[in-house]
Amino acid sequence: MRRRSLGATLAAAALLSGAAAAPGPTGPEQRVTVAAGSADATTAVLTAWQRTGDDWTKAYGPVEAFVGADGVGKASETVSRTPAGTWPLTEAFGHRPATTRLPYRQVTTADWWVSDVKSPYYNTHFSCAPGTCPFDEAAGENLGQAGPVYDHAVVIDYNRAPVVPGAGSAFFLHVTNGKPTAGCVAIPAPDLDALLRWLDPAKHPVIEISG
Repeated sequence: MRRRSLGATLAAAALLSGAAAAPGPTGPEQRVTVAAGSADATTAVLTAWQRTGDDWTKAYGPVEAFVGADGVGKASETVSRTPAGTWPLTEAFGHRPATTRLPYRQVTTADWWVSDVKSPYYNTHFSCAPGTCPFDEAAGENLGQAGPVYDHAVVIDYNRAPVVPGAGSAFFLHVTNGKPTAGCVAIPAPDLDALLRWLDPAKHPVIEISG
């Protein structure tokens, strides 16, 4: 499969998201590639890469990953598809204590990711006790009730700056349950923990997803 350069992928991702995907003045020094065999594949190969100067070297992997049940491509709130493009990895969360240098939130049942397209909080984290939230809780994900898949997770910054209602929400790199996802990227817990220890916000990590 012919792959675009990282620069070309970043530019395409910026057009899709409406925001620049390279947060640092010299671009990312860490990237995680997720390469599916085709647009409708539900599995992919995840590899982590480190940049030194102009050269990229493999830092971890390859690891088998699950992606969306509807494959990889244009994401929205109505399909289980993993968004294609390149997105920053800026924060993480989980039920368990932090194992990463990324900003980290240890979640409880008062932590939500909002998927209510009518809410001004769409595709953001929000804290509220169940039954008291200012959005449709049925259209939100209670992070504390999700089980082992969110023991640790990294937020994929798709559709976050700016947020487009309906373009898709709650995309994470998280622990696999052995099945295709609703649009997230999922890998075994030991591999995710290794990546979390490796990710360094000072190196402006990104995830590059293709199908």
